[in-house]
Amino acid sequence: MLKRLFPHPWLSAILLLLWLLLSNGFSAADWVAGAVLAWAIALVMDKGLWLRPVQVRHPWLLLRLALVVLYDIVMANLEVALLVLGPPARLRPAFIEVPLDVDHEIALTALISVVSLTPGTLCVELSEDRRRLLVHVLDLQDEAALTALIKTRYEAPLKEIFVCSPS
Repeated sequence: MLKRLFPHPWLSAILLLLWLLLSNGFSAADWVAGAVLAWAIALVMDKGLWLRPVQVRHPWLLLRLALVVLYDIVMANLEVALLVLGPPARLRPAFIEVPLDVDHEIALTALISVVSLTPGTLCVELSEDRRRLLVHVLDLQDEAALTALIKTRYEAPLKEIFVCSPS
């Protein structure tokens, strides 16, 4: 009975926390509105909006990946700042296609987010068959090296982290 009323308690808790942070208030009305919204979203999500159930297999690997991404974002910010402040002729913008092995929607979303959050790269398009990712790069030095970096540094851990349950 409790599982039917609160199908995704962690999702509800996270949504409530996000609501409180985004509303920038902690009044009783903010708590009630956030709780009702978080509960309703969790109920709707339980009715089939998740495309495929997912389980996090290695939570510590997820934490390690988050730290790697944070480090990469800081370093890329410094590199992009140096590139932008330097002469424009030094820039070598390009588009590259990264072949994908990961196929779960949440893992794909995480990979696209990580690549787009890292300054100097932006995911432009995911192919219809979800097997290739078109990435714009601000300063491309070596296409093969960048492709390998994305696949080993981000995609490989995501494949290990997310376990897809049959739908």
